[in-house]
Amino acid sequence: MTRFQGKSVLVTGGSSGIGLATAKAFADEGARVVITGRDAEALEDAKRVLGADALAVRNDAGSVAAARELAAVVGHAGIKLDAVFINAGAAKFAPFTDVDEALWDLSFNTNVKGAYFQIQSLLPYLNKGASVVINGSINAHIGMPGSSVYAASKAAVISLARTLSAELLPRGVRVNVVSPGPVQTPLYGKLGMDAAALEATAAQILNQIPLGRFGTPEEIAATVLHLSSPESAFIVGTEIIADGGMSQL
Repeated sequence: MTRFQGKSVLVTGGSSGIGLATAKAFADEGARVVITGRDAEALEDAKRVLGADALAVRNDAGSVAAARELAAVVGHAGIKLDAVFINAGAAKFAPFTDVDEALWDLSFNTNVKGAYFQIQSLLPYLNKGASVVINGSINAHIGMPGSSVYAASKAAVISLARTLSAELLPRGVRVNVVSPGPVQTPLYGKLGMDAAALEATAAQILNQIPLGRFGTPEEIAATVLHLSSPESAFIVGTEIIADGGMSQL
């Protein structure tokens, strides 16, 4: 398909995992893709995957100044965006009694503050009819132990999508959320657990998924592309949960 031929899209956190899979899916359907990330080497690797037309920008998703700098880069390049996937995020799990201010600030700065001001900064560069998709999480719904800060931050962006939908719709901009369940991505290696704890957690999670497996980045990417395309024009302020049935238990 070529639903995004001649269109421009931005994927934050687009150098690996769900972000890279989504950026590649957009590019495969004809879009010019802008991606962001913190790791310069990973960004260069992603750019080689996405092709010469891709723009890779090193950027700190938790910084308001960086959000404005990214918008300036987009504007300087003469790009008007048709879709934005706010995907960059931080996922650190810890028992409630072990949570400190640093973990709280990392989670909320990256997942909430950064997302909020990134969308605000990009408004002048969004075409009429543009779609914004925010990456949420089923953790906002299921009350998983150890996820209190992460889950709260994702609940915040789900709420944000609803209010922004009402506020931005007169501009012709739709805002929706895709909330993945467990997906096999490099993010699982960054949860702050040692290898044994990570393996035990993965096994415990797998037992809670009726479909019997983790999702793939490409499956989440397909949902993002649907929400970003004209075929979903009647979907506004909605959260689509893609979790293999986990939240239905």
